[in-house]
Amino acid sequence: MHPIKELDHFYLQQPEPVQGCYLALRDIILAQDTLITAEWKYKLPFFYYKGKPLCYLWTDKKTNHPYLAMMEGKHIYHRDLHCGDRVRIKSISFNPDQNLPLEIIVGILQQGLEVFRTGVVKIK
Repeated sequence: MHPIKELDHFYLQQPEPVQGCYLALRDIILAQDTLITAEWKYKLPFFYYKGKPLCYLWTDKKTNHPYLAMMEGKHIYHRDLHCGDRVRIKSISFNPDQNLPLEIIVGILQQGLEVFRTGVVKIK
């Protein structure tokens, strides 16, 4: 299967309301910067900024809630981001039956982009 088709299939195979949550998150992420691209990597929907991994979407195995994982989360400080047992990645999960906290998501994504824009993490 072609990678883009696999990415589309990922979204389409999700049950509601999870599908709507993922699609909204995708749109929010892509709206943050025209240089963000959506890709299918490691069997996950990944988002890259200038060729560097910014974040990905996945489902928490315990709660079945979608979450947004920030790849350079160790450089992002937000009360709603959690690292769990990971060192580099921090994530925030969402109850798909509730409205997404748009202001929080945008704030986290903008902090993630600043990590690259300010050179904390170098882009080749």
